[in-house]
Amino acid sequence: MEQFAVGIDVGGTKAAYGVLDGQKNVIRRHSHKSDAECGPETFFEEIARNVKELLASCKIQAKDVRGVGLAMPSFILYDEGYIVKTSNLVKIKEFPARSYLSKKLDDIPVVLDNDARAAGMAEYRYGAGRGLKHMVYIVIGTGLGSGIIIDGKLFHGTYGWAGECGHMIATPESGEMCGCENRGCYMSYSSGRFFPEHVKRRLDQGMKSSLTAETADGVHILEAYGRGDALAAGIVEQTARYLGICLFNIYQMLNISTFVFGGGLVNYGDALFDRVRETFDRYNHIPLPVHFKPAELERDFGVIGAAGFVMERAYG
Repeated sequence: MEQFAVGIDVGGTKAAYGVLDGQKNVIRRHSHKSDAECGPETFFEEIARNVKELLASCKIQAKDVRGVGLAMPSFILYDEGYIVKTSNLVKIKEFPARSYLSKKLDDIPVVLDNDARAAGMAEYRYGAGRGLKHMVYIVIGTGLGSGIIIDGKLFHGTYGWAGECGHMIATPESGEMCGCENRGCYMSYSSGRFFPEHVKRRLDQGMKSSLTAETADGVHILEAYGRGDALAAGIVEQTARYLGICLFNIYQMLNISTFVFGGGLVNYGDALFDRVRETFDRYNHIPLPVHFKPAELERDFGVIGAAGFVMERAYG
């Protein structure tokens, strides 16, 4: 009998669901906004309810589901399936998410991991990373994070959150406060989550712009940049500069020569990544190739990656 898997990709602004058949085809999808004010019990009860409704709509019984793969933008103790904290959904913390969700789903097995690592494994297996030995996947959108692939395996580190490059510190003790509980991390300079704060700061300093703090999302900033808005150009340049430095530091630490980029800000294209490359090259003085590649998988990369942890028994 065919076995199915459910993949769930939770980001700072949206949760996406997919039901995969035995050939890893997504046969049903669902999505909803992420509620930043939601506590963990309510949050995971909603996920369980949506999974049950999705399976029912496909006429799939629980006994035919191999498992549910859940990807969260969180610091996760992956052996325990325990969420320590979530920088974009700050109320989702100190919670045994895997066991709680499994009980709500009538004991369907649940695999829990970080969203960047799930997307990274999907790109490594099925997308831009095919055939590589090592790869670093970078997601840049509402947040900033990475998945590290070494010798074809996802690297978790000691506790489970290897790859949290967005929370490495760029400007110690200064800059915006992040949900990681530090000021001045790379995510606070190079992610959509902090665009409103940076726009407001510049407006308060007297800069003129068509943007407001309320309209300072990725789409509006790119549109304003295209119109020649100087404030928007400054946001793009800041994002590129700190991302380029972050990538250079990762390269120096790991000596992995291929970076694959996913997430909403990839839509900025050359406007962002030409500047990222320029910054990276400014600090890289060794003339060996380093490849920047866009992700190849489209809207389903997160759910495919999350379900892949179940379908391919990535956890043994």
